[in-house]
Amino acid sequence: MNLLHGVGDFFSLDLGTNSMRIVQLFGSSRTGWTLSKYAYVPIDPKLLADNSELGRKHLGEAIMGAVLQAGIRTKNVAIGLPATRTYTTIVDTDTLPDKELDKAFRYEIEKYVPMPMSEAKADYVVLGPSPNNPAKTEVLVSSISKEYAESFMETIEKTGLNIIAMEPEPLAMARSLAIPGAMDATLIVDFGEKSTDLVIVYKNQPRLVRSIPGGFGQLVRIVASGLSVREDQARQFILKFGLADDKVEGQVFKLLSHSLDTYSSELAKSVRFFQTRYLNSKVGGIVVTGYGSMIPLFTEYLEAKSGVPTMKGNPWQSVRTTPEQQRALAPVAGEFAVAIGLSERSND
Repeated sequence: MNLLHGVGDFFSLDLGTNSMRIVQLFGSSRTGWTLSKYAYVPIDPKLLADNSELGRKHLGEAIMGAVLQAGIRTKNVAIGLPATRTYTTIVDTDTLPDKELDKAFRYEIEKYVPMPMSEAKADYVVLGPSPNNPAKTEVLVSSISKEYAESFMETIEKTGLNIIAMEPEPLAMARSLAIPGAMDATLIVDFGEKSTDLVIVYKNQPRLVRSIPGGFGQLVRIVASGLSVREDQARQFILKFGLADDKVEGQVFKLLSHSLDTYSSELAKSVRFFQTRYLNSKVGGIVVTGYGSMIPLFTEYLEAKSGVPTMKGNPWQSVRTTPEQQRALAPVAGEFAVAIGLSERSND
């Protein structure tokens, strides 16, 4: 995998549970970004789950349809990898000159990968001096099952596209949602359909990455069962009334309170773990994306539970767009965090 290195002319592809997002940006992190091309295409969740030859063929056709819709000409693509399929950790290693560090760490990387290297693809990026030992260097390590990665790559490459980078979705998301110029750490919470991804960004680098099982779909099932309604109705109830205790007699909030308390305790656990490593730091803000930014009063709930200022994430904060693009993207703008983050990979 190519994690955080420059990659040339390319576009990004984010395959979500219910839709795919494509983005191509012009510019750089130094000069700023401008939206060039994009596409948002709903997809059937069963399509991503179908690993048959025919299923992968149909997925490839859907991807190329989206590329055509966006008007993208380059064949180079950067792809997001689901957090549930990747393992990312932060480790300390001996401080050495770049070439020596690369040679030494390639040899010892297997210590930090939770599977035999014969079954894994792994890569790393140097973050800087270790916060606890000046003689050590802090390194981010990410790995994925070789079987899954190669199957995924085969599906994409059969379309004629050229994969030039694969990156865990939380790392891409952190790039687009991190608060510019923040002195304190920021906790980014992506409340997805099947899981919740957490990333703590400190000094412009991801310092903790976690994925918690269960997401919006779990809340939908709880409400559907508790109110004896269909899941599509439960989904509408949550997105319309959210956590308001004065709507539908507060039934939605009451049904969800236990699960939400579990999520908030996991956030607190992540913050405590981060602060045991970065002793002189604190989490000064929480940024919410995914369904968390769509559920009414969700950010207010997290802020009340954590005592930390919480806001909805804006993945477009560093991207220039035209009024026409803004109008077209308005209903789905919050879903582009991973796609934009992938496209903001530095070419400087």
